[in-house]
Amino acid sequence: MNETGRPQDFPMTNPRADRVRDVAKLAGRPARLKRGRFLAEGPQAVREALTLHRERTAAGGPAVVHEVFASEACLERLPELADLAQGTLLRLASDEVLAAMADTVNPQGIVAVCSFVDVSLESVLDAGPRLIAVMCQVRDPGNAGTVLRAADAAGADAVVLTGSSVDIYNPKAVRSTAGSLFHLPVVLGADVDQLVAQCRERGIGILAADGYGSINLDQLQDENAARRLGNDSVASDYALESPTAWLFGNEAQGLSDAELALADHRVAVPVYGAAESLNLGTAATVCLYASARSQQSARAGNV
Repeated sequence: MNETGRPQDFPMTNPRADRVRDVAKLAGRPARLKRGRFLAEGPQAVREALTLHRERTAAGGPAVVHEVFASEACLERLPELADLAQGTLLRLASDEVLAAMADTVNPQGIVAVCSFVDVSLESVLDAGPRLIAVMCQVRDPGNAGTVLRAADAAGADAVVLTGSSVDIYNPKAVRSTAGSLFHLPVVLGADVDQLVAQCRERGIGILAADGYGSINLDQLQDENAARRLGNDSVASDYALESPTAWLFGNEAQGLSDAELALADHRVAVPVYGAAESLNLGTAATVCLYASARSQQSARAGNV
């Protein structure tokens, strides 16, 4: 970027240049792990990365974004991205160069090189979370990103992935989060047994999303609503407004028997139509919103 805050006048045009190849390697896990960096592609992801970058660096924290490569057309269409990129290396690049760098054929005109943003489990738990989404052995990057995005939308305090889950910095996973990766704390490589033990020490309940669970989520929500209205005659298996960690399992097998045994309750999302089951992202969304609604209602003093 030059002294005016705009990128240099001459864009990168050689898709086979060493720097282009170097950036493109971040699409692979070995390069990401070696460098501690990953790619954010597209205006939405880059905007959220740059916003977090500015917040952290303003507070004296570490940089989140190190380089931004963008087409002239993208910056003309979205000039605020150049403004947000102040303080980072912003370079113009041709569409061919951007396509060579990115994991997608059409990266929407902008790519950023970012530092890993995950945090420790202790930092999450010490902050007193009310709602945590835990992905156990979730292998598909698109599903992992979708669950993270749903957790963000539901106002969850953190997302945790176990050690056997997919790399959240996989380009497909990053795209699937639609920028939510930069909104809430994410813990990677957690041991589910230790996680549950530490949650229990802090009074955080454990619910397992399980299609064969003995508790019906709709019924549980109705019972909680009635209880909050003062109907003491209605018993509830679990207070949804309580601090809660939801366990979500593998796409094909669900939660293992050992993982299910860790939960206080196994909760099923009812299926009223002919579908055999809900996919992971949809089930996680329904469960997280059930807790979020109860927590919000409890704060507001209503149902």
